[in-house]
Amino acid sequence: MKKIISTLFVAVALMFTGVQSIHAQFSWGIKGGLNLQKADFENARNNVKPENFTGYFIGPMAEFTIPVIGLGLDGALLYSQSGLSYSVEDGFGIDETLKSHSIEVPINLKYSLGLGKLASIFAAAGPQFAFALSQDEWKSDLENYKSKPFKKSQLSLNLGVGVKLLGHLQAGVAYNIPLGDTVEFEDYDYDSLDEYDVLKTLSTAENKTWKLHVAYTF
Repeated sequence: MKKIISTLFVAVALMFTGVQSIHAQFSWGIKGGLNLQKADFENARNNVKPENFTGYFIGPMAEFTIPVIGLGLDGALLYSQSGLSYSVEDGFGIDETLKSHSIEVPINLKYSLGLGKLASIFAAAGPQFAFALSQDEWKSDLENYKSKPFKKSQLSLNLGVGVKLLGHLQAGVAYNIPLGDTVEFEDYDYDSLDEYDVLKTLSTAENKTWKLHVAYTF
């Protein structure tokens, strides 16, 4: 995975260098869409089951395109809501949802294939950097223990495809793969054999995300 990220960074650098000497088209616009997430837990208690979470993202974007060869580069500065939803099967029907608000910076290398004057399809891949702004506080079964579980920064990889219509309107889908844990929290509970003995478990989760987006460029 590190080799993939390194290759993408080299490609991005070459694109920025080459854009000065090759006649490239520049456009900017606005991008928004949905985060469809489901966590993959590790070391969580057996009765913790992940649930689907739906969030959103929106913000400005910009892209360079080299029309002749179909290569391009796009980036965005997005305000994003993501989250973690799970249920606890303990007979009480407990459902928990924790939300996180962050700034996301995706940078994608894009290849487009024209389907005539009205439409083109594209494939894109690249790293995404996320920086947490605020988040819900997680509380364990014991009221004295609470924490902010989402990582303050996160590196992930986007892989996506989409379509561009009339030269301005875009729609696409991407799969976001976290390169590391998204969430980390310490779970405290009483020992079933000794009610005065507190047990601690370090639980982690990775949020795998489908990102559906629409964008309009000028």
